[in-house]
Amino acid sequence: MPEVFIDGKRYEYEGDHMLLQFILDQGLEVPFFCYHPSMSIPANCRQCMVKVGTPVKDRETGEYELDENGKRKIRWFPKPQTSCSTPLQDGMVVHTQETSEEIERAQKDNLEFILINHPLDCPICDQAGECPLQIQTYKYGPEGSRFEVKKVHRPKRVQLGPRVVLDAERCINCTRCVRFTEEISETNQLTIVKRGADNYPMTGPGEEFDDPYSLNTVDICPVGALTSADFRFKARVWEMNQTPSIDITNGKGCNIDLWTRDNEVLRITPRQNPEVNDYWMPDAGREAYEQFNENRVSRPSIKLDGNNHSNTSWNNAVETFAEAIEAHDPKDFAVIGSPHASVEENYAFNKFFNLLGSPNAIFTPHIIPGYGDDFLITDDQAPNTNGCRLINLDEVDENGIKTAIKEAEIVVILSDDLVGREVLTAEDFSDTYTISLATNKTDTTKASDLVIPITCIAEHAASYVNINGRIQRSYPAKETKYTNRRLNLEMSEGRLDRYGTDFDNWVSEDNKVDCLPLWEFLNHLGDRLGLEFNFEHSRSVFSELSDHFEALENVSYQKMDEEQGVQLPIENTEVKQA
Repeated sequence: MPEVFIDGKRYEYEGDHMLLQFILDQGLEVPFFCYHPSMSIPANCRQCMVKVGTPVKDRETGEYELDENGKRKIRWFPKPQTSCSTPLQDGMVVHTQETSEEIERAQKDNLEFILINHPLDCPICDQAGECPLQIQTYKYGPEGSRFEVKKVHRPKRVQLGPRVVLDAERCINCTRCVRFTEEISETNQLTIVKRGADNYPMTGPGEEFDDPYSLNTVDICPVGALTSADFRFKARVWEMNQTPSIDITNGKGCNIDLWTRDNEVLRITPRQNPEVNDYWMPDAGREAYEQFNENRVSRPSIKLDGNNHSNTSWNNAVETFAEAIEAHDPKDFAVIGSPHASVEENYAFNKFFNLLGSPNAIFTPHIIPGYGDDFLITDDQAPNTNGCRLINLDEVDENGIKTAIKEAEIVVILSDDLVGREVLTAEDFSDTYTISLATNKTDTTKASDLVIPITCIAEHAASYVNINGRIQRSYPAKETKYTNRRLNLEMSEGRLDRYGTDFDNWVSEDNKVDCLPLWEFLNHLGDRLGLEFNFEHSRSVFSELSDHFEALENVSYQKMDEEQGVQLPIENTEVKQA
């Protein structure tokens, strides 16, 4: 088997590999800036230099030539090589900065050149704390600067597009952003303009950087030259909690991280999953932070005068809901599930009303024909359409929903803005008593007689099945009025949570929504009705799910965590309506 020696240690390999990626795959480290595993290799930052040699072979015998100590003779390349662009060869010998003073000095000198015109603005830079240039300067760079003349100044605060701002002074010309628009999003909206110390990325004359994936360039920028217009100057990375989750703005289910501070989601970034979204996500998914923070339903509300809602207590909401159920025959209920809600929510919701004797819950997909792009944006606008199908909710079209409501006296809707997405109108609810279990204020909640606030994906652990049949799950990132980050083992703690006090300026109870997980509210409602219904948390719901559905038989939260989701034995069933 081919072998390579890195810093004196032997490694075997199969297939074709570039040296830098192979080194990284072994858990070793070589600093770099321009390289990205999903894009082409320009080798223009020169930071990943290593010393490389190959063993000398006798041309006649094919045997390795040995020195006086009986070791293989090595023919060293005359200069350091960029490891990102160097293919592995059998017998290759490599020295990194760990074992070569020459390479250590070369990397230090290269960083000194990179820093010559780089502004010393780490304290105000959004990238501070997660900046590769900052980190590698501390680890591999010079202890100080010998450059004492005026730095070259370039444009600052350039609004490249609606979502991306450029500080060109920070740019080190790694070209990651340009290559992203050429090779990944394929919009070709960025290029490098000018020459030498004056060059930086820019759009073409009269063009706008409105790429639907533009914010990925902010993620991959190694120096903070590209920043998010929404997140700019809001927080530092060490102030926030990082929580893994799932994008709920379409059916692809991109893996993401929610970044929260004081129970506000301040930004959303992609989390690598080679089976779903690689390193990327669409910009629309990042804007969901507004949905998690703003316009939330907080405390139950009842429509009293025919138009306006008034907040009420949880006890009164449970009593009102229970009285509506007791006053009507269960067969007169229209129970409407949602592809926007999780598998656990839809299952618990449907089970509760099945126990009452109501018909099976129905749902309608949320499809916008032609909206998708064959990459990470789909026609399906909901994250869990296949999850609803998996647990056997009845799938109906717009006419089916209208017919069900017309024949019902009580309508119960789970987390779906059917009015806002024009499946129904407010007038469709005029002859029924409508109850919405919702996360946000919508046109549907406005038309409802009773609104029950429930947790969103940022506040509970739950699973979702994407358009390709992969089930993935979320973690709670935000506290509600009734949860505590330190008591919930699934919630991450940040520095401010550990060391902050209730008297700190950053703490605000206003950011905690007065809501309950759906299954917890149904527990209270079941107790009032004398119904045998009790789920302690989402894990208990999923445990029952895995017992009832063959496709989920060997699936658990732990398995989803370990494998970044589990591929279920179902086909790609994305619906494209005509």
